[in-house]
Amino acid sequence: MTKTKYKILVIDDEKDIADLLKYNLSKNGFEVITAYDGIEGWEKLIEQPDLILLDVMIPRMDGFEFCSKLKNNEDYKKIPVVFLTAKASESDEMRGLNLGASDFIQKPISINRVIARIKSNLRIYSQNEIANAESIEISAGPIYLSREKYLVKINDKEVTFVRKEFELLYYLISNAGKVLNRDKILGNVWGEDVTVVERTVDVHMLKIRRKLGEYSNLIETIKGVGYRFKSSL
Repeated sequence: MTKTKYKILVIDDEKDIADLLKYNLSKNGFEVITAYDGIEGWEKLIEQPDLILLDVMIPRMDGFEFCSKLKNNEDYKKIPVVFLTAKASESDEMRGLNLGASDFIQKPISINRVIARIKSNLRIYSQNEIANAESIEISAGPIYLSREKYLVKINDKEVTFVRKEFELLYYLISNAGKVLNRDKILGNVWGEDVTVVERTVDVHMLKIRRKLGEYSNLIETIKGVGYRFKSSL
């Protein structure tokens, strides 16, 4: 059954921004919880949000620390995290993606853009939850993936993949032998309505290759185009 009302946790120490987001998200049919620092935000997780809008520069536990802690917690690691940040450097974005964030939105925020990003991330999340319920499994040689458990095993040894890494690897293996350009990967893994740069794919691909270890060469880089997972192992 499709969920009719999603719950958003907004964590931002700028009360005017948090209030602005709460007002506009509520008008658009979302249930909104607010917190003004990392510790308070962590305590609000008990209310089981469907997505977290997380400012990077918050007191008592900054956004990066919060995201890292969240993605290492079995109860909360599947919750999509969208960073809100006034910091626009590539290194900050890459750090957030490496921690498992789903998206980045730069301040000053556009309410319409925020809402579009939230809807896109929730749509992808919902589609994956449906797929998980169908107990979809896939394997390629020594690599095994279970959508039901978000589980990856390499040579029967479990290896931890954050959400987007899992989805990207699953997409690659599902399309083994096909050359997939970065735009196609972004559209299918991140969603058509989400504005993220092509290097987002490259950052995640680098992390996946590291985790595949001796099997990293199964992912081929097609220069100037994108990537391909080898169809013959």
